[in-house]
Amino acid sequence: MHEFSVVQSLFDTIEAYASDNNAGEVTKVVLKYGLISGIEPCLLKTAFDTFKEGTIAERAELQLIPDPLSLKCKSCDTCFEVDRIVFKCTNCGSLNVEVRNGGELILERLEMECPDD
Repeated sequence: MHEFSVVQSLFDTIEAYASDNNAGEVTKVVLKYGLISGIEPCLLKTAFDTFKEGTIAERAELQLIPDPLSLKCKSCDTCFEVDRIVFKCTNCGSLNVEVRNGGELILERLEMECPDD
């Protein structure tokens, strides 16, 4: 289960951003995950809830946004998106496709409370 190492790295990033912005608390973490990123949303949430205890994000909400799989057909040059793992051109039916997007895990947004100056 690599979700724990992913979340550990995520918390390093969260704490760095919070420190850079003098945040008192992180209230929301928004992650976009690709369909073929290898991330299991349920396991990621469990890891997040485990790691957030005792951190600046202890009360933070985790929002996970699925990112569709973006493909390009090498036979007809059609670019298309699918919301399930199917490597078949929606235009010509070819299996000769390349992945353009959908394998990433992106920290989309952090919401933080910062003290007034």
